[in-house]
Amino acid sequence: MKQELITEVLQQMLPYLDNAQLKHLQQAMERSLLKYEVTTAEVKSEEDNNTDIVSAFIAAKRIEGCSEKTLRYYQTTIDTMVASVGKNIRCILTEDLRSYLTEYQTKKHSSRVTIDNIRRILSSFFAWLEDEDYIIKSPVRRIHKVKTASSIKETYSDEELEKMRDNCENLRDLAIIDMLASTGMRVGEMVLLNREDIDFAERECIVFGKGDKERIVYFDARAKLHLQEYLNSRTDDNPALFVTLRSPHERIKIGGIEHRLREMGKRLDITKVHPHKFRRTLATMAIDKGMPIEQLQRLLGHQRIDTTLQYAMVKQSNVKAAHKKYIG
Repeated sequence: MKQELITEVLQQMLPYLDNAQLKHLQQAMERSLLKYEVTTAEVKSEEDNNTDIVSAFIAAKRIEGCSEKTLRYYQTTIDTMVASVGKNIRCILTEDLRSYLTEYQTKKHSSRVTIDNIRRILSSFFAWLEDEDYIIKSPVRRIHKVKTASSIKETYSDEELEKMRDNCENLRDLAIIDMLASTGMRVGEMVLLNREDIDFAERECIVFGKGDKERIVYFDARAKLHLQEYLNSRTDDNPALFVTLRSPHERIKIGGIEHRLREMGKRLDITKVHPHKFRRTLATMAIDKGMPIEQLQRLLGHQRIDTTLQYAMVKQSNVKAAHKKYIG
Protein backbone atom coordinates (compact mmCIF):
# COMPACT_ATOMS: atom_id res chain seq x y z
CA MET A 1 0.00 0.00 0.00
CA LYS A 2 2.91 2.36 0.76
CA GLN A 3 4.35 1.80 -2.70
CA GLU A 4 1.01 2.62 -4.30
CA LEU A 5 0.81 5.87 -2.31
CA ILE A 6 4.34 6.84 -3.36
CA THR A 7 3.58 6.01 -6.98
CA GLU A 8 0.39 8.09 -6.91
CA VAL A 9 2.19 11.12 -5.43
CA LEU A 10 5.00 10.82 -7.99
CA GLN A 11 2.49 10.68 -10.81
CA GLN A 12 0.79 13.83 -9.58
CA MET A 13 4.14 15.64 -9.36
CA LEU A 14 5.29 14.40 -12.78
CA PRO A 15 4.46 17.65 -14.65
CA TYR A 16 6.39 19.79 -12.15
CA LEU A 17 9.60 17.85 -11.38
CA ASP A 18 12.39 16.45 -13.50
CA ASN A 19 13.66 12.87 -13.22
CA ALA A 20 16.36 13.67 -10.62
CA GLN A 21 13.90 15.55 -8.43
CA LEU A 22 11.35 12.76 -8.71
CA LYS A 23 14.00 10.27 -7.61
CA HIS A 24 14.84 12.35 -4.54
CA LEU A 25 11.16 12.73 -3.69
CA GLN A 26 10.65 8.97 -3.97
CA GLN A 27 13.60 8.26 -1.65
CA ALA A 28 12.42 10.85 0.87
CA MET A 29 8.90 9.42 0.96
CA GLU A 30 10.18 5.85 1.35
CA ARG A 31 12.29 6.93 4.37
CA SER A 32 9.49 9.00 5.92
CA LEU A 33 6.81 6.34 5.57
CA LEU A 34 9.01 3.52 6.82
CA LYS A 35 7.58 3.63 10.38
CA TYR A 36 3.96 4.25 9.33
CA GLU A 37 1.14 1.92 8.36
CA VAL A 38 -0.83 3.11 5.34
CA THR A 39 -4.50 2.27 4.78
CA THR A 40 -6.92 3.34 2.05
CA ALA A 41 -10.24 5.10 2.21
CA GLU A 42 -12.88 4.38 -0.42
CA VAL A 43 -12.92 7.56 -2.47
CA LYS A 44 -14.28 7.38 -5.97
CA SER A 45 -12.64 9.75 -8.42
CA GLU A 46 -14.79 11.06 -11.22
CA GLU A 47 -11.89 12.07 -13.46
CA ASP A 48 -9.28 9.95 -15.16
CA ASN A 49 -11.05 6.74 -14.13
CA ASN A 50 -10.17 3.50 -15.82
CA THR A 51 -12.97 3.64 -18.38
CA ASP A 52 -12.04 7.16 -19.48
CA ILE A 53 -8.36 6.31 -19.79
CA VAL A 54 -9.01 3.19 -21.88
CA SER A 55 -11.44 5.11 -24.08
CA ALA A 56 -8.81 7.82 -24.66
CA PHE A 57 -6.27 5.16 -25.69
CA ILE A 58 -8.72 3.50 -28.11
CA ALA A 59 -9.53 6.92 -29.60
CA ALA A 60 -5.81 7.58 -30.12
CA LYS A 61 -5.39 4.22 -31.87
CA ARG A 62 -8.41 4.93 -34.07
CA ILE A 63 -6.79 8.19 -35.20
CA GLU A 64 -3.61 6.23 -36.01
CA GLY A 65 -5.65 4.19 -38.48
CA CYS A 66 -6.23 0.89 -36.65
CA SER A 67 -9.17 -1.12 -37.96
CA GLU A 68 -12.33 -1.51 -35.88
CA LYS A 69 -11.58 -5.23 -35.51
CA THR A 70 -8.16 -4.42 -34.02
CA LEU A 71 -9.66 -1.76 -31.76
CA ARG A 72 -12.22 -4.23 -30.40
CA TYR A 73 -9.43 -6.71 -29.68
CA TYR A 74 -7.43 -4.00 -27.86
CA GLN A 75 -10.49 -2.91 -25.85
CA THR A 76 -11.43 -6.45 -24.79
CA THR A 77 -7.84 -7.37 -23.86
CA ILE A 78 -7.30 -4.25 -21.73
CA ASP A 79 -10.75 -4.35 -20.09
CA THR A 80 -10.23 -8.01 -19.12
CA MET A 81 -6.86 -7.19 -17.54
CA VAL A 82 -8.19 -4.17 -15.62
CA ALA A 83 -11.16 -6.13 -14.28
CA SER A 84 -8.91 -8.99 -13.18
CA VAL A 85 -6.24 -6.83 -11.49
CA GLY A 86 -8.88 -4.67 -9.78
CA LYS A 87 -6.78 -1.53 -9.41
CA ASN A 88 -6.71 1.99 -10.74
CA ILE A 89 -4.72 1.82 -13.98
CA ARG A 90 -2.23 4.39 -12.64
CA CYS A 91 -1.38 2.08 -9.73
CA ILE A 92 -0.84 -1.18 -11.63
CA LEU A 93 2.63 -2.63 -11.02
CA THR A 94 4.83 -5.05 -12.95
CA GLU A 95 4.07 -7.77 -10.39
CA ASP A 96 0.33 -7.32 -10.99
CA LEU A 97 0.74 -7.88 -14.72
CA ARG A 98 3.07 -10.85 -14.29
CA SER A 99 0.54 -12.50 -11.97
CA TYR A 100 -2.30 -11.70 -14.37
CA LEU A 101 -0.52 -13.23 -17.39
CA THR A 102 0.45 -16.33 -15.41
CA GLU A 103 -3.09 -16.86 -14.10
CA TYR A 104 -4.59 -16.20 -17.53
CA GLN A 105 -2.37 -18.83 -19.15
CA THR A 106 -3.17 -21.35 -16.42
CA LYS A 107 -6.94 -20.83 -16.45
CA LYS A 108 -7.41 -20.55 -20.21
CA HIS A 109 -4.70 -23.07 -21.17
CA SER A 110 -3.48 -20.43 -23.62
CA SER A 111 -0.50 -20.87 -25.91
CA ARG A 112 2.66 -18.80 -25.54
CA VAL A 113 1.73 -16.96 -28.74
CA THR A 114 -1.58 -15.83 -27.19
CA ILE A 115 0.12 -14.67 -23.99
CA ASP A 116 2.71 -12.73 -25.98
CA ASN A 117 -0.04 -11.09 -28.03
CA ILE A 118 -1.66 -9.91 -24.77
CA ARG A 119 1.72 -8.69 -23.52
CA ARG A 120 2.25 -6.69 -26.73
CA ILE A 121 -1.15 -5.00 -26.41
CA LEU A 122 -0.54 -4.15 -22.76
CA SER A 123 2.92 -2.86 -23.67
CA SER A 124 1.40 -0.56 -26.29
CA PHE A 125 -1.24 0.64 -23.81
CA PHE A 126 1.14 1.40 -20.95
CA ALA A 127 3.72 2.96 -23.28
CA TRP A 128 0.97 5.34 -24.41
CA LEU A 129 0.09 6.09 -20.77
CA GLU A 130 3.75 6.91 -20.17
CA ASP A 131 3.93 9.16 -23.25
CA GLU A 132 0.75 10.97 -22.18
CA ASP A 133 2.10 11.50 -18.61
CA TYR A 134 -0.56 9.35 -16.94
CA ILE A 135 2.20 7.23 -15.38
CA ILE A 136 5.93 7.66 -14.76
CA LYS A 137 7.12 4.39 -16.22
CA SER A 138 5.41 1.54 -18.03
CA PRO A 139 5.13 -1.56 -15.79
CA VAL A 140 5.43 -3.75 -18.90
CA ARG A 141 9.03 -2.66 -19.57
CA ARG A 142 10.40 -5.41 -17.33
CA ILE A 143 8.15 -8.09 -18.85
CA HIS A 144 10.10 -9.46 -21.78
CA LYS A 145 8.85 -11.05 -24.97
CA VAL A 146 7.47 -14.53 -24.42
CA LYS A 147 9.64 -17.10 -26.16
CA THR A 148 7.63 -19.13 -28.64
CA ALA A 149 8.55 -22.17 -30.66
CA SER A 150 9.15 -21.23 -34.29
CA SER A 151 7.14 -23.58 -36.47
CA ILE A 152 7.70 -23.90 -40.20
CA LYS A 153 4.34 -23.07 -41.78
CA GLU A 154 3.43 -24.97 -44.91
CA THR A 155 3.20 -23.57 -48.42
CA TYR A 156 1.67 -25.06 -51.56
CA SER A 157 3.91 -26.99 -53.91
CA ASP A 158 3.70 -26.32 -57.66
CA GLU A 159 2.03 -29.71 -58.07
CA GLU A 160 -0.64 -28.88 -55.47
CA LEU A 161 -1.43 -25.55 -57.15
CA GLU A 162 -1.84 -27.23 -60.54
CA LYS A 163 -3.90 -30.00 -58.99
CA MET A 164 -6.32 -27.45 -57.53
CA ARG A 165 -6.56 -25.56 -60.83
CA ASP A 166 -7.23 -28.76 -62.80
CA ASN A 167 -9.99 -29.85 -60.42
CA CYS A 168 -11.99 -26.63 -60.09
CA GLU A 169 -15.68 -27.32 -60.73
CA ASN A 170 -16.46 -23.86 -62.12
CA LEU A 171 -14.84 -20.75 -63.62
CA ARG A 172 -15.31 -18.72 -60.45
CA ASP A 173 -13.27 -21.03 -58.23
CA LEU A 174 -10.50 -21.16 -60.83
CA ALA A 175 -10.38 -17.36 -60.99
CA ILE A 176 -10.32 -17.13 -57.18
CA ILE A 177 -7.37 -19.54 -56.91
CA ASP A 178 -5.42 -17.71 -59.63
CA MET A 179 -6.05 -14.29 -58.03
CA LEU A 180 -5.00 -15.48 -54.58
CA ALA A 181 -1.94 -17.28 -55.95
CA SER A 182 -0.65 -14.48 -58.19
CA THR A 183 -1.46 -11.36 -56.13
CA GLY A 184 -0.80 -12.55 -52.57
CA MET A 185 -3.70 -10.38 -51.40
CA ARG A 186 -5.62 -11.14 -48.23
CA VAL A 187 -8.93 -12.94 -48.71
CA GLY A 188 -10.61 -10.09 -46.83
CA GLU A 189 -9.26 -7.68 -49.44
CA MET A 190 -10.39 -9.84 -52.35
CA VAL A 191 -14.04 -10.13 -51.27
CA LEU A 192 -14.30 -6.31 -51.22
CA LEU A 193 -13.20 -5.93 -54.85
CA ASN A 194 -15.63 -4.81 -57.54
CA ARG A 195 -15.47 -5.47 -61.27
CA GLU A 196 -14.54 -1.86 -61.97
CA ASP A 197 -11.50 -2.13 -59.67
CA ILE A 198 -9.73 -4.44 -62.13
CA ASP A 199 -7.36 -2.93 -64.69
CA PHE A 200 -6.92 -5.74 -67.20
CA ALA A 201 -4.61 -3.69 -69.45
CA GLU A 202 -2.05 -3.22 -66.65
CA ARG A 203 -2.97 -6.49 -64.89
CA GLU A 204 -3.40 -4.72 -61.56
CA CYS A 205 -6.02 -3.60 -59.05
CA ILE A 206 -6.21 -1.40 -55.96
CA VAL A 207 -7.09 -3.14 -52.71
CA PHE A 208 -7.87 -1.75 -49.27
CA GLY A 209 -5.83 -3.49 -46.61
CA LYS A 210 -5.70 -3.31 -42.83
CA GLY A 211 -6.46 0.12 -41.44
CA ASP A 212 -8.10 1.08 -44.77
CA LYS A 213 -4.65 1.52 -46.34
CA GLU A 214 -4.78 1.14 -50.11
CA ARG A 215 -2.11 -0.42 -52.31
CA ILE A 216 -1.73 -1.82 -55.82
CA VAL A 217 -1.46 -5.56 -56.36
CA TYR A 218 -0.62 -7.33 -59.62
CA PHE A 219 -1.84 -10.53 -61.24
CA ASP A 220 -0.32 -12.72 -63.94
CA ALA A 221 -1.54 -13.48 -67.49
CA ARG A 222 -3.17 -16.76 -66.47
CA ALA A 223 -5.20 -15.04 -63.75
CA LYS A 224 -6.23 -12.35 -66.25
CA LEU A 225 -7.56 -14.88 -68.77
CA HIS A 226 -9.43 -16.96 -66.18
CA LEU A 227 -10.90 -13.86 -64.51
CA GLN A 228 -12.14 -12.53 -67.88
CA GLU A 229 -13.69 -15.92 -68.70
CA TYR A 230 -15.48 -15.94 -65.36
CA LEU A 231 -16.80 -12.37 -65.68
CA ASN A 232 -17.95 -12.98 -69.27
CA SER A 233 -19.89 -16.05 -68.14
CA ARG A 234 -21.89 -14.14 -65.51
CA THR A 235 -25.47 -13.04 -66.15
CA ASP A 236 -26.03 -11.00 -62.96
CA ASP A 237 -25.54 -7.27 -62.56
CA ASN A 238 -23.88 -7.35 -59.14
CA PRO A 239 -20.84 -5.01 -59.14
CA ALA A 240 -18.89 -7.40 -56.87
CA LEU A 241 -15.92 -9.15 -58.49
CA PHE A 242 -16.83 -12.53 -57.00
CA VAL A 243 -20.40 -13.60 -56.19
CA THR A 244 -22.17 -16.72 -54.99
CA LEU A 245 -22.93 -19.42 -57.55
CA ARG A 246 -26.65 -19.51 -56.78
CA SER A 247 -29.21 -16.76 -57.30
CA PRO A 248 -29.51 -13.97 -56.19
CA HIS A 249 -25.71 -14.00 -56.74
CA GLU A 250 -24.66 -11.93 -53.74
CA ARG A 251 -21.10 -10.81 -52.98
CA ILE A 252 -19.17 -13.82 -51.72
CA LYS A 253 -17.98 -13.70 -48.12
CA ILE A 254 -14.69 -14.76 -46.54
CA GLY A 255 -16.34 -17.80 -44.94
CA GLY A 256 -17.68 -18.90 -48.30
CA ILE A 257 -14.22 -18.93 -49.89
CA GLU A 258 -12.67 -20.65 -46.88
CA HIS A 259 -15.34 -23.38 -46.94
CA ARG A 260 -14.97 -23.89 -50.68
CA LEU A 261 -11.20 -24.29 -50.47
CA ARG A 262 -11.39 -26.53 -47.41
CA GLU A 263 -13.77 -28.90 -49.21
CA MET A 264 -11.47 -28.92 -52.26
CA GLY A 265 -8.53 -29.83 -50.04
CA LYS A 266 -10.40 -32.79 -48.58
CA ARG A 267 -11.45 -33.96 -52.03
CA LEU A 268 -7.92 -33.74 -53.46
CA ASP A 269 -6.12 -34.93 -50.30
CA ILE A 270 -4.15 -31.68 -49.92
CA THR A 271 -3.48 -30.70 -46.32
CA LYS A 272 -4.56 -27.36 -44.84
CA VAL A 273 -6.02 -25.67 -47.91
CA HIS A 274 -6.73 -22.11 -46.77
CA PRO A 275 -6.72 -18.68 -48.50
CA HIS A 276 -3.85 -17.37 -46.36
CA LYS A 277 -1.62 -20.23 -47.49
CA PHE A 278 -1.59 -18.74 -51.03
CA ARG A 279 -0.20 -15.51 -49.56
CA ARG A 280 2.53 -17.35 -47.69
CA THR A 281 3.37 -19.37 -50.80
CA LEU A 282 3.77 -16.23 -52.91
CA ALA A 283 6.01 -14.62 -50.28
CA THR A 284 8.24 -17.68 -50.08
CA MET A 285 8.43 -17.98 -53.86
CA ALA A 286 9.30 -14.28 -54.23
CA ILE A 287 12.15 -14.50 -51.70
CA ASP A 288 13.30 -17.74 -53.32
CA LYS A 289 13.63 -15.95 -56.66
CA GLY A 290 15.54 -13.04 -55.16
CA MET A 291 12.85 -10.37 -54.73
CA PRO A 292 14.09 -7.63 -52.36
CA ILE A 293 12.34 -7.88 -48.99
CA GLU A 294 11.37 -4.17 -49.09
CA GLN A 295 9.47 -4.68 -52.36
CA LEU A 296 7.77 -7.78 -51.02
CA GLN A 297 6.76 -5.82 -47.92
CA ARG A 298 5.01 -3.24 -50.11
CA LEU A 299 3.40 -5.93 -52.27
CA LEU A 300 1.93 -7.69 -49.23
CA GLY A 301 0.93 -4.44 -47.53
CA HIS A 302 2.88 -4.97 -44.32
CA GLN A 303 3.52 -1.99 -42.08
CA ARG A 304 6.55 -3.61 -40.44
CA ILE A 305 9.23 -5.53 -42.30
CA ASP A 306 9.41 -8.04 -39.41
CA THR A 307 5.96 -9.27 -40.44
CA THR A 308 7.17 -9.86 -44.00
CA LEU A 309 10.13 -11.85 -42.74
CA GLN A 310 7.77 -14.11 -40.79
CA TYR A 311 5.82 -14.89 -43.97
CA ALA A 312 8.85 -15.50 -46.15
CA MET A 313 10.55 -18.81 -45.52
CA VAL A 314 13.72 -20.05 -47.12
CA LYS A 315 13.30 -23.46 -48.72
CA GLN A 316 15.42 -26.18 -47.18
CA SER A 317 16.60 -27.26 -50.63
CA ASN A 318 18.10 -23.81 -51.15
CA VAL A 319 19.86 -23.97 -47.78
CA LYS A 320 21.38 -27.29 -48.84
CA ALA A 321 22.47 -25.88 -52.23
CA ALA A 322 23.98 -22.80 -50.55
CA HIS A 323 25.87 -24.99 -48.08
CA LYS A 324 27.27 -27.04 -50.94
CA LYS A 325 28.25 -23.89 -52.87
CA TYR A 326 29.86 -21.88 -50.07
CA ILE A 327 31.05 -24.49 -47.59
CA GLY A 328 31.38 -27.70 -49.56
